Amino acid sequence: MDLVHVERLEPARRSSLDRWRPGDAWLAGGTWLFSEPQPRVRRLLDLAAFGWAPLSVTADGLELAATCTLAELAGFAPPPHWPAGRLLRQACEALLGSFKIWNEATVGGNLCLALPAGPMTSLTASLDGICTIWNPHGEVIRVPASRFVVGHGRNVLRDGALLRSVTLPERALRSRTAFRQVSRSRLGRSAAVVTGRRDPDSGETVITVTASVTRPVQLRFPHGVPSAPELTVAIDEAAPPYFDDPHGTSAWRAHLTPLLAEQARAELESGRP
Repeated sequence: MDLVHVERLEPARRSSLDRWRPGDAWLAGGTWLFSEPQPRVRRLLDLAAFGWAPLSVTADGLELAATCTLAELAGFAPPPHWPAGRLLRQACEALLGSFKIWNEATVGGNLCLALPAGPMTSLTASLDGICTIWNPHGEVIRVPASRFVVGHGRNVLRDGALLRSVTLPERALRSRTAFRQVSRSRLGRSAAVVTGRRDPDSGETVITVTASVTRPVQLRFPHGVPSAPELTVAIDEAAPPYFDDPHGTSAWRAHLTPLLAEQARAELESGRP
């Protein structure tokens, strides 16, 4: 869609954070930005100018630049000692989109949009990702990905702030995982996503719920895989805010989520995919 109200397109710079003004918008892939009218946007700041490497393997794990596309993420071949690396492609495939969308949509854009069904929220939250955020005046803060999205369409970024990257810890990437995703139709938007993960060192089990809820819900079991009754109680006590939209009622999602969580729990307990 033509953004007829936009007056300027500029390359983004670190100084852009301090010069932020009403009507500005960061431009990454633009798959949402150009999908509907944006009458308030007057200036686009193009993040491609930063030239960030899409993916970087570091001593801390795997760093995903905010501008990393889904195609680049799905095409990454994780080393054999990162069994959780299979989640990278599984999360990408949970997004309904053509190859054109995959080649333009970005990790950062999907996270910042903060839709319940956002697959990058599912991926980064379930692997204990850490979001690096640039604030104006040179301030850099780090926020757990599980707390980055705070509600439907809402995240922790303040005006002018920029999501720089998300780091997936090496410890989490060495975990065994179980992934469950359900939609109302074969190629529909995710109605519920549940990811289970078991830490290879401590044995801690983490169950992360997204898509069926308005923000990520994480259940942590420090002493290993919980029993089925323990998991049921934990979900009930968390009392997650289930989402309601044309892709699924809140009551249906509330029924579906524990079923998927039990499947993920059972897979981790069995040690077989």
